[in-house]
Amino acid sequence: MTKKFKIDLPKIQGDLEEARFRDLYLEEDLYLHDCSITGAFLENEEIDKLILSKVKFNNVTLIHSSFYKIDMTDVVFENCDLSNTNFKEGILYRVHFKDCKLMGVDFEKANLRNVTFENCMLDMSEFVETDLKPVLFDQSSLKQANFYETKLNAVKFESCNIEEIDFTETSLNGIDISTCKFNTIHVDLTSLKGCTVSREQAIVFSTLLGLQVKED
Repeated sequence: MTKKFKIDLPKIQGDLEEARFRDLYLEEDLYLHDCSITGAFLENEEIDKLILSKVKFNNVTLIHSSFYKIDMTDVVFENCDLSNTNFKEGILYRVHFKDCKLMGVDFEKANLRNVTFENCMLDMSEFVETDLKPVLFDQSSLKQANFYETKLNAVKFESCNIEEIDFTETSLNGIDISTCKFNTIHVDLTSLKGCTVSREQAIVFSTLLGLQVKED
């Protein structure tokens, strides 16, 4: 477990007015705030520099879309499908994804601060050159996710499936993956220094060193 791990949840108080995603096109600025969006279906949207503040999304499908340089503060996504959506170079602050499908989602070069992924599917997601601090991946699937040259500062992986995850050129110093499941991951040996693993995982990593483990 990462030492002194603490994460702030979205700060949303009181009842939120129900809104539609399309409402933002009626505004002079691309800005949605203090509202709740439920049951929307959107595909192939393309909006740059969208701002979201104190917004709850519930049962929303928003797939194959691009939100380059999005700015989110105090936002909750619950039971949403955001597969193959682009959040490149976005800023996410106090954002909570719960029971969401995020297959192939792209957070390349984004900044994630106090972000939680709870029971989410993040298979084949992209976190290339992303800055994470602090971020919690809780009981989520990260199969074949790409964390190439990612900054992991106060990041916790709790009971996740990280099969074939790619940590190439990413330091795992201070990161605990001992509760995670995998048979194969991609990581260079220098990046493993300071990483906490289980006894069983240590046997897997020993193969990277060319060691042969003798059975008792």
